[in-house]
Amino acid sequence: MEIVALLLPLPRNYNECISMRTSNYDKHPATVVQGTLWQGWDAVREELSAACQAVGARCVLVVECYQGVHHEELREAFKQLKPSLFVDTEHLFKPEAEIRVMTHPYLTDDRLFGRRAHFSYVDYLDADKVMACRETLLQAQGLVIVYGHGAACVAPHADRLVYVDMARWEIQMRSRRKEITGLGVQNQEEEPSLHYKRGYFIDWIVCDDLKKQLLPKADYWLDTHQPHEPKLITGETLRQGLVKTAHQPFRVVPFFDPAPWGGQWMKEVCDLDRSKANFGWCFDCVPEENSLYLKVADTLFEIPSNNVVFYQTRALLGGPVEARFGQDFPIRFDFLDTIGGGNLSLQVHPTTQYIRDTFGIYYTQDESYYLLDAEEGATVFLGLKTGVNPEEMIAALQHSQETGEPFEVERYVNQWPAKRHDHFLIPGGTIHCSGAGAMVLEISSTPSIFTFKLWDWGRLGLDGRPRPINIGHGSNVIQWERQTDFARQQLINQVEPVAQGDGWQEERTGLHENEFIETRRHWFTKKVSHTTAHSVNVLNVIQGEALLVESPTHAFEPFEVHYAETFIIPAAVGDYTIRPTGPSEGQACGTIKASIRFKS
Repeated sequence: MEIVALLLPLPRNYNECISMRTSNYDKHPATVVQGTLWQGWDAVREELSAACQAVGARCVLVVECYQGVHHEELREAFKQLKPSLFVDTEHLFKPEAEIRVMTHPYLTDDRLFGRRAHFSYVDYLDADKVMACRETLLQAQGLVIVYGHGAACVAPHADRLVYVDMARWEIQMRSRRKEITGLGVQNQEEEPSLHYKRGYFIDWIVCDDLKKQLLPKADYWLDTHQPHEPKLITGETLRQGLVKTAHQPFRVVPFFDPAPWGGQWMKEVCDLDRSKANFGWCFDCVPEENSLYLKVADTLFEIPSNNVVFYQTRALLGGPVEARFGQDFPIRFDFLDTIGGGNLSLQVHPTTQYIRDTFGIYYTQDESYYLLDAEEGATVFLGLKTGVNPEEMIAALQHSQETGEPFEVERYVNQWPAKRHDHFLIPGGTIHCSGAGAMVLEISSTPSIFTFKLWDWGRLGLDGRPRPINIGHGSNVIQWERQTDFARQQLINQVEPVAQGDGWQEERTGLHENEFIETRRHWFTKKVSHTTAHSVNVLNVIQGEALLVESPTHAFEPFEVHYAETFIIPAAVGDYTIRPTGPSEGQACGTIKASIRFKS
């Protein structure tokens, strides 16, 4: 069976056709869970009051918080429970000046990059204040509330424990609006990049380490992603939802963001706000940052999708992947939309040794560009021109940065024609960027902020400021031998037929041998059998309106996915099938699947 036999012929004006189709992209995927949900502060307080009264005359209620919550709202809400004693852990932290001194070596003076720290709340809390507080707690009667960051460390033997969670994407939105602070610091007015840096390298690690301890035992989980609209479920309901999610296909909640180079394709395909100037990014599978919806009592309950990674590591990732990556979800899928937009910045990602030595991260951002769509004349910049002189190129980049004069990209970097379904492989250290007119599905490893921009076409960011350029870091990691022949022979459309059957064909499309992700593309008109092979699978629907994912043993309910949606198959699923459904029945469909390569 030839590939071309399964590919649908494209209309003459494919992009016009896209703009005319009705979007079926689901922006609110959810795992349905049985349980009770309390919504609104009155209902939440009523349930918690009853739970505390059931303990007896004296009850210690601990309210642990992730970084980024709205403390003013939460403090006021819990104080209305009329406790005999309300302890706010904010007053138990070390002085801000001391915390800033402690954290500065890991934040550094760099605008974007720091170094991964391994603090815990013990490092933030004043030991004498905590000891005095515990003595006070022992003497207190009635309802006692210990609230705030590190509350579960201050009062480790709570009678009732509530965890107030927060997804990182919402944290970023709140930092942009100057609504929140970091752990132990009053930094509302700092620019968002500094907020993100403190979170990524320090605060979120501290919060996650404690959350992992509390996930198995918290009595309640509280969702406050929507201000003044709290939702409460029991810890048992949460854990049931995480277990169910880790044993069936699922999607995380996608989020979209504009970019200086952003395009128009996602507005139509993903049914986004047409009044916005553009959307450049869609993070469709980045569990570190995405939310996960549990649907409880017909209501969406939002949590960080990382919770399922923490609580169901082996079921989700698979034993071999867990052994290599621990509780990191190693595969990242996102969209880069430059259709109707501009070129991305010319960039390079660090090598493994450099990211480890410089930032304390133990694997790098290897990636690839899969072209979901492309306009006529679209290109991808990839690899150096043959014979490029490193010193000359770096000097030219620095000159452009200092003077604002254009950098002659075409003189130094290859520019390759790009069409729909092309696949460009980009191991760390390879110069690259997507040109205008492309809809890129970026398949990469997870470390997401280590992009060293070398040239940005002289434009400003959305904040009106020049975007950070990192020629220094970039010059240290560029692999200068990756020139024209290397790119042509090893990085572009490395398609190998693997297997075929009645109505289907499987191909290997990469990634490069230096990268640990394996990608397989399937073209099909009929049902295709898959297996996780002990690794989490991440897939995207690259062609076809609707597909149905099913279990041969009926281990999970049939799961429908749609064009351009990314979905996750946990390792525990094992065997599964995918077939066209609804409007796609009898039509040529396609998926691309990523997994971790751990066997030759």
